[in-house]
Amino acid sequence: MSIMEIKQVGYSYDNKKKVLKGVNAEMEQGKLYAILGPSGCGKTTLLSLIGGLDSPDSGQIYFDGQDIAKTGLSDHRKNHVAFIFQAYNLIDYLTPAENVSLTSKLPPLPILERLGLTKEEAKRNVLKLSGGQQQRVAIARALASEAPVILADEPTGNLDEDTAQDITEILKESAHKMNKCVVVVTHSGELAKQADVVFRLKKGELQVLERIDDSSAQPRSRRNNTSRSERRGR
Repeated sequence: MSIMEIKQVGYSYDNKKKVLKGVNAEMEQGKLYAILGPSGCGKTTLLSLIGGLDSPDSGQIYFDGQDIAKTGLSDHRKNHVAFIFQAYNLIDYLTPAENVSLTSKLPPLPILERLGLTKEEAKRNVLKLSGGQQQRVAIARALASEAPVILADEPTGNLDEDTAQDITEILKESAHKMNKCVVVVTHSGELAKQADVVFRLKKGELQVLERIDDSSAQPRSRRNNTSRSERRGR
């Protein structure tokens, strides 16, 4: 059963440039989703709408069958989703452990250690950590929130190849072993190859790619597909 559903969502910048046109998608827990597309096509905007940071001009976004605009965007942000940003967005005067504690009542050290930080590193100022370590802290903060949906905007964009691969594996484990719904906006084909479902956003339409390593693969548009909610008569 889908935990997130996007139904006929449209969005324009300044009521002029339409970047999303009747977008439909369904997303389940236990899966890693990748959203590909050229710069400026609206990928981050779509992620913001899923996360309740903004509202669509048209259409609805549902969490567990409930319209997030009706149940409240702030409630959705607080209880249902956690964000991972390319720029990490950590509190720079706090330690990794203190950053994670901001979103969790659980002890921060176990999850930080599980993501590869030592006890010593967990007590350092975050600015003294490498980029890869800071991104691990950002992921730990998201996981510690216990939100069922994790939204990541270019989480490997600033990282070297080996570290990016490690972060990709952590995101996969978050979906497959922790039963999270992980949605990643990325330019990385390597990350997308690890995803369970790959979307491509192009000219305002969201398409499903059957295979991203085969240039002959044709994306399937979701624009006119009947969504599960429509079949239920919502």
